[in-house]
Amino acid sequence: MTDSVLILTPMKNAVPHLPGYWAGLARLDYPADRISLGILESDSTDDTATAVRPRLDALRRHYAAVDFWQKHFDFHMPSHLPRWDSAFQLPRRKVLAKSRNHLLFRSLRDQDWVLWLDVDVVDYTPDLLQRLIGAGREIVHPHCVTEPGGPSFDRNAWREQGKVHMDQLRGGPDLVRLDSVGGTVLLIRADIHRDGLVFPCFPYGGGNRLIRRPHPLGPAVRGEIETEGLAIMASEMGHQCWGMPNLEVRHAKD
Repeated sequence: MTDSVLILTPMKNAVPHLPGYWAGLARLDYPADRISLGILESDSTDDTATAVRPRLDALRRHYAAVDFWQKHFDFHMPSHLPRWDSAFQLPRRKVLAKSRNHLLFRSLRDQDWVLWLDVDVVDYTPDLLQRLIGAGREIVHPHCVTEPGGPSFDRNAWREQGKVHMDQLRGGPDLVRLDSVGGTVLLIRADIHRDGLVFPCFPYGGGNRLIRRPHPLGPAVRGEIETEGLAIMASEMGHQCWGMPNLEVRHAKD
């Protein structure tokens, strides 16, 4: 039987990206009755929840299961600052980790795989699930870019303590070792989540040889948080992360 997949998407202020998100899901040529969908909306200042709810009945008729949750963390970036402003990275990533964990714990049932898919990923091949599962690895990350053949967008996917990203590995093997992963598009065998793999909401793995030193968030930070922290935790659980630098997915430009 075809493996079952749970697609999980945390959303915040996602209204501009929803049409592309629904269209991307509809283009997947994976059997719809083997796909479940979980969405968590948090702290939006637009009408994300109002825009999602009318879709739910149609989605439930199409997929094996669809869950929609809301959980607010009362975190908002100052309107004049970009989301990557260094002063707010640690608190922002803490909230992202918490939102992913809430979504995972509420949505995971008996599925074989979890695909983390950001709402602002705007283009990917219809056979994405087949190719990621077909890689034969437990944690695998395609190459997220904003332009085909362009630099890596998801800079959380790296190795060698953050010195090597996937755009530097493009054109070589289709499957490469990674020490860290991002969450734009990330496939994880569900049993590893069940075994305890989560997104740390605090710097994790301070003694692990794979973490970045010095840390880009400051010399006082020892360890990795959210998706990078998940990768460090996976390594300590005995699992290797992998990337597919030649399999590109396209993210919206900020």
